[in-house]
Amino acid sequence: MTLVSGTHDAHGAVYRDRGGREVVDHYGKPVRVGKAVRKVAGVIEMGYGVLAVRGDDRVEFVDNAVSNRVPAEDGEGTYALLLDPQGGIETDMYVYNADERLLVFLPPKRVESVAADWAENVFIQDVEIDDVSDEFGVFGVHGPKSTEKVASVLGGPGAPEGPLSFVRGSMVDAGVTVIATDAPLGEEGYEIVCAAADASDVFDTLINRGLNATPFGYRTWDALATEAGTPLFEYELAGTVPNVLGLRNALDFEKGCYVGQEVVSRVENQGRPSRRLAGLELDALAEAVAGIDADANPKGIDDALPASGAAVFDGDEAIGEITRTAVGPATDVPIALALVAFDADLGRVTVRVDGDEVGATAVDLPFVEGSADSARLPTYPEPRA
Repeated sequence: MTLVSGTHDAHGAVYRDRGGREVVDHYGKPVRVGKAVRKVAGVIEMGYGVLAVRGDDRVEFVDNAVSNRVPAEDGEGTYALLLDPQGGIETDMYVYNADERLLVFLPPKRVESVAADWAENVFIQDVEIDDVSDEFGVFGVHGPKSTEKVASVLGGPGAPEGPLSFVRGSMVDAGVTVIATDAPLGEEGYEIVCAAADASDVFDTLINRGLNATPFGYRTWDALATEAGTPLFEYELAGTVPNVLGLRNALDFEKGCYVGQEVVSRVENQGRPSRRLAGLELDALAEAVAGIDADANPKGIDDALPASGAAVFDGDEAIGEITRTAVGPATDVPIALALVAFDADLGRVTVRVDGDEVGATAVDLPFVEGSADSARLPTYPEPRA
């Protein structure tokens, strides 16, 4: 449930369920708002679930469970994955070392199962795991002016510099933690964490004080992340081996064993996965989409674009499938991410939708060069001789 529904409602919010949590879908003008984020800055209430892991063995315990190295020092974070024995992604997460506890931000629908699974695997270690999702408000600030925005309202230290590092300060009378993001939208970005009781004041501050910022919802988030070439849990990650998505920022190939590591290492040693994430411009749909007012009729855009799972063909050969589509706020072009055969010689392809063929052109990711590169931008090892 959103913590600041009154403020959202005042801006004309339309809501939707995202992984078991109510979030803002849009405020009535998702494309126009997306352009504002690309040009200046925008603010979104994040739909995370949050786990707190306490105890003397907390760092070692979580480090043994996830795909990346958990930082041992206060003020640092990492992006990591939980995998199943076949190497498929069960969830992604951000793990932050917050002094005497680790705070784990993850999709809300994964909180209960991860907490239960970790609790079952605590034996003689000094580890306690709690769902603290209701204790925090988390707001994302993204855009080329996001550093200026945060600096204009943050009391105390300057904004953090390194990705996933954080500082503690204040906004109005509220204590906040400011995290430098790993640029999932292809722009400079921060996440502001506060007590749930302070969420309304902090959100109002981020929108209206200092440098103004535009509120935006998850429809705009998804479109901006698509332009940035960022794979998301809701669309690409769940059940996929991370090598396929080029998520090298989530993998530490030198750390100790974790569930699924054997598969990840085997795929890495082979030099390439079976599939890869590709970008497609759905240029055959450009004219049709241009005739729809995406701000006034966002569902009309949804209906005009291929759905997730639509097959991608090179001639008569099926080479993959669409994972998600959007109209890029920066370009107004219909675009898609697709999982395709790794060795497919992409150029001009077709997407089959209800028996019809839609022409598309493969392009390099990201679709748009913003003020920062997403750390999740797919990266694949060079082919071996």
